[in-house]
Amino acid sequence: MNNEIVPEGLDYRELVATYGSPLLVLDQAAVRKQYRALINALPGVRMHYALKPLPHSAVVAVLKEEGCGFDLATNGEVDLMLENQINPDDCIHTHPIKRDGDIRYALEYGCKVFVFDNPIELEKFLPYKDKAELLLRVSFPNPETKVDLSKKFGCTPEAALPLLRKAKELGLNVIGLSFHVGSQVPHARRHVEAISACNQIIRDAASENIQLQVLDIGGGFPVNYGADGADFDIYNFCAPIRDVLAETPKGIRKLAEPGRFISAPCMTSVSCVMGKAERFNRMWYYLDDGLYGSYSGQLFDHIDYPKFAPYAQGEAKPAVLSGPTCDSIDVIAENIDLPDLDVGDVIIGKMMGAYTWASATEFNFFRKAAILVVDSDEAAQQKRAAA
Repeated sequence: MNNEIVPEGLDYRELVATYGSPLLVLDQAAVRKQYRALINALPGVRMHYALKPLPHSAVVAVLKEEGCGFDLATNGEVDLMLENQINPDDCIHTHPIKRDGDIRYALEYGCKVFVFDNPIELEKFLPYKDKAELLLRVSFPNPETKVDLSKKFGCTPEAALPLLRKAKELGLNVIGLSFHVGSQVPHARRHVEAISACNQIIRDAASENIQLQVLDIGGGFPVNYGADGADFDIYNFCAPIRDVLAETPKGIRKLAEPGRFISAPCMTSVSCVMGKAERFNRMWYYLDDGLYGSYSGQLFDHIDYPKFAPYAQGEAKPAVLSGPTCDSIDVIAENIDLPDLDVGDVIIGKMMGAYTWASATEFNFFRKAAILVVDSDEAAQQKRAAA
């Protein structure tokens, strides 16, 4: 769907009447706001937006304007960069496990920074030793996060120096370290511990004349999924990270891979009641979007999105929100208080930019929600109109 400016005062019912349902409203102003908040919280850290949670050109366009880099991991994400004319020098390829064809495809595009975490993966770069620059991913398990990315990828801190020695023996160019302490982390403690450990690895490597130049601190920066919709205080969250980054050896470039923090607040789900029935002494409302669609993140990302019926009147009673498919697992909310809804009434889901549309399916041939791109920033609208 083409970019549209939603006129002031237009409500979600009018959006449905104009564009249909289900619908995801992507506000580029929210992308811009989140990016600026994060670079303010982590000055001196070069951001590379992780495409995985929302690989959409409308997000890429805003971040390109803002001067953000990109974190890609697949050939499809390389294609997205090509489509949006992103300079490959602004990209890093962070999938620790790759096929030879994946390496060649990224190199042909011009992206030359890759991640590895084991000896077998390291040796895949032997044919490309004159082109590729490598980051060694180190594992820092984090049981406090629901998605612990160190479980699947990364070497132990103890294995890092031997791998750096092996890379030097093979004549491969390892330029730095990377890590990821998990998604939607509750606090910055594990970031601090990981940065401190990497700082020591960098010093130990230097003592063996292995000079590293980059530290990539990954992502995991959280957002607020609470019903109050308040902005997350990312500046205070990052205070301990700023402090420990100040202890990083001189000359080390710092990178980060924010994904959810930038994309989650930028999309709002708009779905409609397509049917209702009283079952087990409770009203069930069947929506035209569900767990196989935009609410897929409830399964894959373990998130309970804030949900509202903004136009309904009357006393709220316990109800069930179901998705549209013929699968009984497709239930969005088992126990949610709602006023009585009619067929056609609108349900709104907030904070639905990360791991929703990106992981939605068309199971049962219910089509994925269309995306309506808007920009609520008046200054950005005027600048675009004048260009």
